[in-house]
Amino acid sequence: MTGTPTVVFFPEGAYGPTNNCVGIGQVLQRHGVRVVFIVEESFAGALEAQGFEERLMRLGPPPEVEEAPGQFWKDFIAATAPEFRKPTSEQLTSFVEPTMRALVDGARYVDDRLREIIDELDPDLVVEDNVCAFPALLTHARRWARIVSCNPAELRDARVPPVFSGLSVHDEQPWPAFRAEYDRVMRPLWEEADDFCRERGAPGLGDLEFIHASDHLNLYIYPEEVDYPRAEPLGATWHRIDTCVRDGVGEADVPADILAGDGRLIYLSLGSLGSADTALMQRLCDALADTPHRYIVSKGPQHDEIELRDNQWGGEYLPQPLLMPRCDLVITHGGNNTTTECLHHGLPMVLLPLFWDQYDNAQRMDDLGLGVRLPTYAWEPADLTGAIDRMLADADAADRLRAISARVQSDPGRVRAAELIERVARGG
Repeated sequence: MTGTPTVVFFPEGAYGPTNNCVGIGQVLQRHGVRVVFIVEESFAGALEAQGFEERLMRLGPPPEVEEAPGQFWKDFIAATAPEFRKPTSEQLTSFVEPTMRALVDGARYVDDRLREIIDELDPDLVVEDNVCAFPALLTHARRWARIVSCNPAELRDARVPPVFSGLSVHDEQPWPAFRAEYDRVMRPLWEEADDFCRERGAPGLGDLEFIHASDHLNLYIYPEEVDYPRAEPLGATWHRIDTCVRDGVGEADVPADILAGDGRLIYLSLGSLGSADTALMQRLCDALADTPHRYIVSKGPQHDEIELRDNQWGGEYLPQPLLMPRCDLVITHGGNNTTTECLHHGLPMVLLPLFWDQYDNAQRMDDLGLGVRLPTYAWEPADLTGAIDRMLADADAADRLRAISARVQSDPGRVRAAELIERVARGG
């Protein structure tokens, strides 16, 4: 194929998957590829501001009032936040199944609109970063590729802990019970999703899989050094791209006494959704107020409700790619985007998982000694400060993190991903 190929990105309506796709899209644009994003209406203009074309869609009926970007999921998380205090096995019923059901319902609602967009653009490749199937991609796109920007436990294997469980690789005894409960809770919804795919002319889903693998290209984001060993290797279309860190944009007017001073510089972020738990955020800020360190705090959408202390500075949304390299440690919810970004920059972690694959990332970092997983709502201030001090003093972890960072930065995942995507888009 000659000429300018068109690549369409269709990320989940959350900042993590969208930012990963932006990072890859930036490279593709430099290669002369036309890049278009399919985004929810609440994100209108956000991708255009970064130099991309947009096509808008909805995953449900229009709201009565104007939405902020990703507002649907912010509201959903706020309504279900009490479930985050439950064990992961109980969250299957109270959070995971309702969340996946909302995603499947969204796929039903948007399928006709996706067909319209694909027919209009006639792209050479559609790149999806979602966790449930959208049949229009299989029935109307010439080619499609998949990105997995969640923890790779999503790619099931006998040697990998069950997805969403937060269970350790060092203790397989509880795995079968969790898998059985997952089957009990999720199978009825899976049957509905499988029927929906077939009704819309797409292939059926694999057993208890909510999304297909692409016949052309599948990418997942996790550094090789921390990836899980597998009983069965992934197929030839699968490629690990380690990390996917986008260009830093914007500015952050961080006060001089935060950037330089006594102690170490620590980044605190529970993600755009986790930060909506303002009580948890305030408890963290209060517990860190008397430590000798300095903190940059990503406060999120309800920033006005979080009061920072003298050794802290932050804002609603911060240019994380610009700030994180200046820090010494990150306190995080364990989202896949932030976890792999920490590894990209060689930063130890203290992890407070809230939902979805955050438990899996938190436990994986704890198992490998690259972070400390804390009980998100049951920690005491001494637990938090002790975990910070322990990771900052861990010379072995620091050496391993530096080695991971040096390797992944020498072979940027977003560049490798862009090359693979362009190759497929051009017919390879």
